[in-house]
This record gives sequence, C-alpha cells and structure tokens, in this order.
Amino acid sequence: MNAIALPHRRCTRLGKIASLAMPIAVAALAASAVYAGADTTFAPALTKFTDFLEGSGGKIITVLSLAGGLIGLASGRFTLAQIAVPVGVGIGVGTGVPIVTSVVTAVI
Repeated sequence: MNAIALPHRRCTRLGKIASLAMPIAVAALAASAVYAGADTTFAPALTKFTDFLEGSGGKIITVLSLAGGLIGLASGRFTLAQIAVPVGVGIGVGTGVPIVTSVVTAVI
C-alpha cells in the first residue's frame, strides 16, 4: 500500500492570531445589550413555582419524604439518613426558597 504524503501547512503566528480573533470579533459584533434583573420573561413561572414550594406543595414533598423514611424504618433497617433526609427536605423546602431568592437578588 502506498502512502501519499499531504503537503505540510505551516501555521504562521499571524494565522493563529487570526483564527482566534475572528470568532471573538463576530461575537462582539453580534452581541446586544444585556440588563441583569430587568427581564421578566420567567417571572410568572417563578412566582407560581415559589408559591407551590412555600405552600401545600412543600408540605406534600416533606410528608412524602417522611413517609419514605418511616417505611424504611418499618422494614427493619435503620440508618441516620431515614431521619436526616426528611428533616433536611423540610428545612430546605421551608427556608430554602427565600434564601435562594435573596441570594440571587443580591448577586444580580
């Protein structure tokens, strides 16, 4: 089998710079202004999801987690996770949403 050697292309320094600068230039020309926190596209969904977690949805999630832990205890195997997970879920659902919301608002 004969191997055909392709001609070697020498990359010059200018060629490397151009290959890096071209995508940056295109991105800079195509960019538009972005205003952090001014967009309200997902505000209705965020409000609905937050209300769900802070209301009856959060209570349902906590009760289901507690029920899973109790079923695990009833099966005869005891681990600390069966108690810690429902407690963590309850704390996370109860206080996690306001904490995350305040952190995101503070960062933006």
